[in-house]
Amino acid sequence: MGRKRKQEETKAGSPAWMTTFSDLMTLLLCFFVLLFAFSTIDLRKFSAVMQSFQGSLGVFEGGKTLDSTEYIQEALNDEKTTAQLEEIEDFKKLKEQIEEYLENNEMEQQILVDLDARGLLLRFKDNVLFDSGYAQLKPVAKKTLEFIADLLKQEEFIEKYIRIEGHTDADPIIHSKKFPTNWELSVTRASNVVRFLIEEADMSPQKLSASGYSKYHPVAPNDSVENKAKNRRVDIVILRSEFVKSESYY
Repeated sequence: MGRKRKQEETKAGSPAWMTTFSDLMTLLLCFFVLLFAFSTIDLRKFSAVMQSFQGSLGVFEGGKTLDSTEYIQEALNDEKTTAQLEEIEDFKKLKEQIEEYLENNEMEQQILVDLDARGLLLRFKDNVLFDSGYAQLKPVAKKTLEFIADLLKQEEFIEKYIRIEGHTDADPIIHSKKFPTNWELSVTRASNVVRFLIEEADMSPQKLSASGYSKYHPVAPNDSVENKAKNRRVDIVILRSEFVKSESYY
């Protein structure tokens, strides 16, 4: 009876092999935590890698292969990421060259140079390019535009699209047959800059476009003389490649 009772008894707890397996999993977890701590994580690539594990280890629901959607392929495209970084560096280099020119010619208060979501922005403030109410380029302004055009004809910028944008304040134009409203004035100013860049600075017309926004894209409220001066401007935008691809008319 005693021997039979011993045979019926079962050992309590997990099997012995589970201890070794648990140690192994703990070591693997520590290993990956260290890798994570010493690395820089690209969120989109990390998500792509995680999707490749879905289902294959029986942990997550999903398929057993890497998701082949366009978003995942884009995240794993190292060449595209490298190209974007190179483009940003090129824009920074161009920004520094223009800022140096402006500083040497004491024009840093008249022209703003800035990197934004669209690309590199050159903002010609108030009457830098044109006299009030006119659309004829000033002789001094032509020298600045020629310098900028020479920079944009460098190899790294020769294929960039460039948009010229004319803006005005909210004051209506008085007694002008040529420019009945601010619409005509803003469009003509932008067009004249484009014409100069093509006809006198020898830039490619395929990469240039002109837009007029009248008073409807202010950078400050039109409630004071100073703010109205900020709104009277011409912007030259060297567009990022990704921004151009999102624009259907290019």
